[in-house]
Amino acid sequence: MITVSEKAGAYIKDLMEKEHHAPGTFVRVGVKGGGCSGLEYVMKFEATEEEGDQVFEDKGVKVVVQMKSLLYLYGTELDYSDGLNGKGLFFNNPNATRTCSCGESFAV
Repeated sequence: MITVSEKAGAYIKDLMEKEHHAPGTFVRVGVKGGGCSGLEYVMKFEATEEEGDQVFEDKGVKVVVQMKSLLYLYGTELDYSDGLNGKGLFFNNPNATRTCSCGESFAV
């Protein structure tokens, strides 16, 4: 399961509206090799689901992830920060044993 915080949900819905995404558009999250810790998070808006996708909906936001990425992201919360250390969406991943300082890569 992947969850969305209140702040992240509001931010994503606002961004989708500002960018004029079509109804049915969702957030696809995933993992790919790379980054300074070994694995990198990926996130983008899409409108087409693929075979084997896992679908979660939280705070009015539809989140889609491929099964192979879900193995690394299960239990993750998508959150939003507007603090002094940076503004934007980030992943609270309970599976990460190590993260880089920028928060864009991790290891399990």
